[in-house]
Amino acid sequence: MVLFVLERITPLSVDQAWLRLTDWERHADVVPLTRVTVRTPPPTREGTVFVARSGIGPFAFDDPMEVVTWQPSAGATLTALCRLAKQGEFVTGWAEIEVHPYGAGGSRVVWREDLSVRLLPRAFDRPLRRAALWMFGRAVDGLLRQEPAP
Repeated sequence: MVLFVLERITPLSVDQAWLRLTDWERHADVVPLTRVTVRTPPPTREGTVFVARSGIGPFAFDDPMEVVTWQPSAGATLTALCRLAKQGEFVTGWAEIEVHPYGAGGSRVVWREDLSVRLLPRAFDRPLRRAALWMFGRAVDGLLRQEPAP
């Protein structure tokens, strides 16, 4: 089990950053070899289920997730929070996305994740943590940089 935390400061407002980070399908645009399918009708709320399928051919796996906490910001001064439960056979754990107001109109993003990969010995926790920080850091940076779909 690997716990990691990413923090980013962005000039985007809390609402703008939140919309980009919780547009599940757009995660596929910034995570290579990944496709995301939302299995429940919009809008996102507690109970929303989506699946990230990562890899190629026989080396692909599904990472199903359910939104268990959904608290969008109710104004420029309030924090937004989403918690996801990972429910896969291969990848388990949870993730939290927090978006806090920061400075004059910007925001601070905190992404926490507790990640477990079944059958991976604990001796691989350190490399898994480094790989997760790199991969999720690139994804968060890409989502915050990317313009949302119209």
